[in-house]
Amino acid sequence: MQKNIFFILSLATAFFLLVASGCGPRTERVAEEEAVVKHNVLTEDEKAEGWELLFDGRTTSGWRGFLKDDLTIDEGWYPHQGMLATQGTGGTFSGDIVTERQFENFILTTDWRISEGGKSGIFYLVAENDYRAIFHTGPGYRIMDDLGYTGQSEDTELTAANYGMHPPSDPPVKPAGEWNTARIVVDNGHVEHWLNGEKVVEYQLWTDEWEELVAESKWADYPGYGRYSGGHIALQDAGYQVWFRNMKILELD
Repeated sequence: MQKNIFFILSLATAFFLLVASGCGPRTERVAEEEAVVKHNVLTEDEKAEGWELLFDGRTTSGWRGFLKDDLTIDEGWYPHQGMLATQGTGGTFSGDIVTERQFENFILTTDWRISEGGKSGIFYLVAENDYRAIFHTGPGYRIMDDLGYTGQSEDTELTAANYGMHPPSDPPVKPAGEWNTARIVVDNGHVEHWLNGEKVVEYQLWTDEWEELVAESKWADYPGYGRYSGGHIALQDAGYQVWFRNMKILELD
């Protein structure tokens, strides 16, 4: 009887050690490598068309803090298992990051997911100069947990909206924690926002209609808003966790 009990206890201990050994740093490294291989890659067709990765799945190469020379831990962004993630510690004038390069006409696609009750955004045509925030110049593709956000929000602040300007048309948004796919097209002032394969916003910069809309919006007192034909792409840390992967860009003629 004692021998049987000893054998059972030994077997249980061995099983526990086997399971525990599989949860260590090596397993995490394997999971991260698998995520990088599965995501954040270009197909041969994409390479031929001229697509480029804005995030390589392993590093923050190509990104820096807004109004800064580099990207430090203070910004709160880090690569994790094939995702570009933020700790969600930023605020109105901190934590946002921008591409080192500037872009004028392009198609940008990326997968994203947001934490429960969270909000963020992808901004484009962003200038720095003397501006204090990315949204002082750049229009924004809104990212938000539409179902779980507890603050006040207008329809121009829902997911895939042109933030503060154009509401999305029936956005097929998935709930917090699930992956969504954004597509932003900027082509000589013509802009489109897509969400999960559906176009939900379309507008033209610098027309009389656009000027009137700006004058009636929260951007009326921001003379630099939407005035640049080219600029940085920016990711917003609005104080909530957000994750990105498969971030690709195709520059247009």
